[in-house]
Amino acid sequence: MDFTKKVPFFNLKTVAVFGATALSILGLNGCAPQTPVAIVEPSVPVVQPATQANTTPESTTVKNLISAYNGESNAHVMYLAFAQKADGEGYKEVGSLFRATARAEAIHRDNHAKVIQAMGGTPKNNIATPVVNSTAENLTQALKGESYERDTMYPGFIKEAKQSGNKAAVQTFNYALEAETGHAKLYTTAKNNLASWKQANRPLYVCPVSGYTTLEANSKNCLKPFEKVS
Repeated sequence: MDFTKKVPFFNLKTVAVFGATALSILGLNGCAPQTPVAIVEPSVPVVQPATQANTTPESTTVKNLISAYNGESNAHVMYLAFAQKADGEGYKEVGSLFRATARAEAIHRDNHAKVIQAMGGTPKNNIATPVVNSTAENLTQALKGESYERDTMYPGFIKEAKQSGNKAAVQTFNYALEAETGHAKLYTTAKNNLASWKQANRPLYVCPVSGYTTLEANSKNCLKPFEKVS
């Protein structure tokens, strides 16, 4: 996944006030997954100064959206491979975690695609075959990627999108930032308590609007009912 300073959570009900334009583009419907084809290692944010020659705020925003789309596409594929490995090693709950985060990344991918297309761009990805190691190593790799997105990539993209006045891009980036922050916490907990995550068998819940992922069945942090992932 495109992918370590804490970034505060964004409440989805607050994010929703970003305006009717952003809401109409994203549709608030957690797009249906599509077969992606994205790079596992984080790509460098394209946050170029608006004053650079032959560059406009809009074109930079599109480049950032495509970079994020590529990263989320790769993360989706990678986490599904990690889930299969965790299942094989007997870490059923870690497998559920990877499946839940894979679903969240697909939601981010599709949200980004809607904004790219609304801006006249074309979503592009370049899927790399994931390198799958032990479950413990895979958790470390996943945490590295999520931390990069939380601390570096999405904050930079949000800053540029705000400067260009693109509310739809700000919203889809904020949705992803909140979810990636949560994913990093879940991966840290699983990594530090791997034995207990092998024994437990709790489902996870994913918001189809934003990809927000939680162990709490009654979480209110979503504008639509959560999807259950086990």
